Amino acid sequence: MSAIAIFNGSYCNETAIVQEIMIATGYEMLDDAAVAAEAGRLADMPPSKIERTFTGKPSVFNKFTHERERSVAHLKLALAQRMASDRLLVWGFVSHLIPRNIQHVLRVCLIAEIRSRAGRAAQAGRLPEGDALRLVRHQDEDRAAWVQSQTGQPDPWTAELYDMLLPTDKLPTADIARMVAENIKKDNLRPSPQSRQAVQDFLLAATVEVALAREGHHVGVCAAEGRVTLSINKHVLMLQRLENELKAVTERVPGVRAVCTEVGPDFYQSDVYRKFDFEMPTKILLVDDEREFVQTLSERLLMRDLGSAVAFDGESALDVVRDDEPEVMILDLRMPGIDGIEVLRRVKDDRPEIEVIILTGHGSEADRETCMGLGAFAYLQKPVDIDELSATIKRANEKIRQRRSDRA
Repeated sequence: MSAIAIFNGSYCNETAIVQEIMIATGYEMLDDAAVAAEAGRLADMPPSKIERTFTGKPSVFNKFTHERERSVAHLKLALAQRMASDRLLVWGFVSHLIPRNIQHVLRVCLIAEIRSRAGRAAQAGRLPEGDALRLVRHQDEDRAAWVQSQTGQPDPWTAELYDMLLPTDKLPTADIARMVAENIKKDNLRPSPQSRQAVQDFLLAATVEVALAREGHHVGVCAAEGRVTLSINKHVLMLQRLENELKAVTERVPGVRAVCTEVGPDFYQSDVYRKFDFEMPTKILLVDDEREFVQTLSERLLMRDLGSAVAFDGESALDVVRDDEPEVMILDLRMPGIDGIEVLRRVKDDRPEIEVIILTGHGSEADRETCMGLGAFAYLQKPVDIDELSATIKRANEKIRQRRSDRA
């Protein structure tokens, strides 16, 4: 049977419409939450973290952790495992993960004028009109970013991406459901041998992508009847070694008959390919108001494969803790605004699993006792030997990994 893929703008009466389509077609619905739950199980990650992939900007640590890319890889696998099902309705952000060469999919977009949607948002959330309009526009930005990342198309509502673009503020729900039910029966949407093969290719490509992600790699993956092509889209200093490693991982995946590699269109840009090392700490937050010092420190740590982000004051550091979940924090004590001791106190109250290393040039013995009493992992003085700091970070990371192992 043909499948249905539905994407929508927010506040388009989408829930009622999807339910009506399910009644009219008898299809089973697979939404973002269900796919994220299965992806989380496959990746051993919380589904909430997987779902963050759909909205908002990537974590400041993502260039080191590839967490977003790993989430997308597992989402693809979770979806691909279900795509062979009959009478399947895929609803939400995940609908744009379905490859275009799977041709027995009716692709539907539900959208309405922004003023109509803002009115619904204002009513649902009891918001002033201006706030409701900003909310809808912000949600549109998230959708646009997601669609562009998956399709290359900057306009999430363009007719190029869909078979049906349906204005929910102008058509009754029953009419929309009837139109979808009628169109799904058309001959051009009947599964062909080529389209069924595309489903199998999608599953194999997703399986390979996850296998590579579990080894710390992120490359483009395409499959065609057992032949897999890997696209390297970042510059790498030892290309042949990377190609051999990628091929070795891919060849172990059942169903792979042949593997080839190619350099992608972004290969010659300045960004350098980095394999994610699961043993090394890569979510380190450096907090210091001395900008030149902390930026230089970040670069020196990166040379030792220790990926870090930087905050220049206590308030910004607490924002990163809230939004991006660092694992190790290197914290100065003397900063304008919220000082280091107060940052340490708040972090340990809210996120005690974060290991905090104090690095200061102005601390006293009383400060040391206070910090260690609040739960700091270590207390170091500037200037610090970079090897000593690196070793301290690695010990903190070992403590984190051991704690996780004990819980498992």
